[in-house]
Amino acid sequence: MASHIIDFATLGNNFSTPEMRAVWDEKNRLLKHIEIEVALAKAEGELGVIPADAAQKIAERADPEKFDLEIIAQEIARLKHSFMATINALQSQAGDAGEFVHYGPTTQDIVDTGAVLQLKEAFAIIERDAKLVANELKIQARKYQYTPMVGRTHGMQALPTTFGFKLAVWLDEFVRHLERLKEIKERVLVGNINGAICTYASFGEKGPEVEKRTLDLLGLNTPNIGWQSARDRFSEYASVIALISGTLGKIGNEFYNLMRTEINEVEEPFSAGKIGSSTMPQKRNPAMLEGLASLTSPLFKSVALIHESMRVEHERDAMSWRAEWIALPEINMYIAAQLSIALAVLRDMKVNQKQMLKNLEMQNGLLLSEKVMFELGTRLGKQTAHHIVYDCAMAAFEQERAFLDVLMETPELAKNFKREELAEWLKPENYLGSAPQKVDVVINYAEKSGLL
Repeated sequence: MASHIIDFATLGNNFSTPEMRAVWDEKNRLLKHIEIEVALAKAEGELGVIPADAAQKIAERADPEKFDLEIIAQEIARLKHSFMATINALQSQAGDAGEFVHYGPTTQDIVDTGAVLQLKEAFAIIERDAKLVANELKIQARKYQYTPMVGRTHGMQALPTTFGFKLAVWLDEFVRHLERLKEIKERVLVGNINGAICTYASFGEKGPEVEKRTLDLLGLNTPNIGWQSARDRFSEYASVIALISGTLGKIGNEFYNLMRTEINEVEEPFSAGKIGSSTMPQKRNPAMLEGLASLTSPLFKSVALIHESMRVEHERDAMSWRAEWIALPEINMYIAAQLSIALAVLRDMKVNQKQMLKNLEMQNGLLLSEKVMFELGTRLGKQTAHHIVYDCAMAAFEQERAFLDVLMETPELAKNFKREELAEWLKPENYLGSAPQKVDVVINYAEKSGLL
């Protein structure tokens, strides 16, 4: 039975995706380790570090599918070493060539490089899905470019905006996330095959060449110098994932609030038979949005754990290293789930434009007090206009009256302005600023970036 919720058959898909779980499962981890050992043997055989025929036999006979994980686990427990049992199993498969298995590297060379190979697979998934989310944001921002809605600050109604503008802000964030992913890729996907303390001593004079050839075979970049004690690559990756997760969590939380019964401007996808509550039949709960928002917090905690692994003692230790074994899979699991949920929400969410218009009128014109103030300010001066509009706004709010009526009861305004003129100032669609135009700016930049 699974003991981590990520692997629960019943709940696991709320916390990850089957595709990402397959990247970080124990079987794939073992496959990557054997893939590295085979590539190493091939490189060493080509360079004459080990006999060429031994290298060929290791490559031909290595078959991780035949490994018994249960037996390997028992051996690990007996040997008190996390990798020696794998080496022994591979040596057994290689027969007389087994003496040349794992020739020169240290365990961390294989495990670190294996983690990078897994990360390469995860990176491709995240990059793909981040692009899909960004593209969907682009589609929806264009669709709702001119759809007016309330903009809120401090949780309260502030000024009119458009739903497309809100989405375009998130799109612009995602374009930056895609730029970050592209920028760090070469720095992150780097292997490490250089021996006990990264000096290549165990490989002889051809050590650096062995490393490069091995990593070329694996499709990874070669480091300038060994990074067993320099964990910034994983930390940089984790930092970018945290930024993406932060945006996704914010989107989930924003839609969660906009779905509140009293606001009712958006609704997550609903399908026939979906249950909101086990006791209240009427409930249509924001389950997907809660899931999207909730994963950011545990991801941030796992990212912090990866940052902790940068505090390495001397040339290498296992205290920092093992933290990555926990945290690196977790951040990839959680971000995969968030991207999957966000994509589903954006594709099929319900946007209640009628309710958006109702909410714009909720305060009987008070939402446009800034517009009134600036219009009056052109004739009366801004500060004078502010005092007049403030007094009228407070009276309208406290007396629960239409803002326009209160304005027109002010002698100075009634004498100098027509009611129809003030009524035009109080129309939300007349005070959107450059919101629709900024949607065009963001979409144009996104498309010219070549990232979508």
